[in-house]
Amino acid sequence: MLDALTRINWLAVLAATVAATVLGGVWFTALFGKTYATVLGRAYDPKAKPAPLFIVGPMVCSLAAIITSALLMKALNLSSAGDALVFGGVVGLGYFVATMANTAINPNMPRPLMYSLVSGPYFFLMSISTSLILVAMP
Repeated sequence: MLDALTRINWLAVLAATVAATVLGGVWFTALFGKTYATVLGRAYDPKAKPAPLFIVGPMVCSLAAIITSALLMKALNLSSAGDALVFGGVVGLGYFVATMANTAINPNMPRPLMYSLVSGPYFFLMSISTSLILVAMP
């Protein structure tokens, strides 16, 4: 598995991380910003500039997930767009969406099911799109 680390295209990892960050920015602001604020119970909060943690934190988490996906894809010798679609879908649904939904189901989340319906598709699409980038830039 560690041998796969030497075979990763780090430019592809960077490109996938940028893509995930841009997709997240568009998804949680332009596309679903109001809905996202509502499901978090913050619909009536004044618009404030987010702290750097809320921008850099998800980017670092995406980077870690993308490096892990790149490692697994290299170790499994996945190289086609079809492989990337299947891998991205399985990881997206089985790990990202499931973990996100599990995290949402807690007493501090005002609307866990709605949160999952807004956030889940982002994580699923992010996994597929980043997997496609990783195979497109071997």
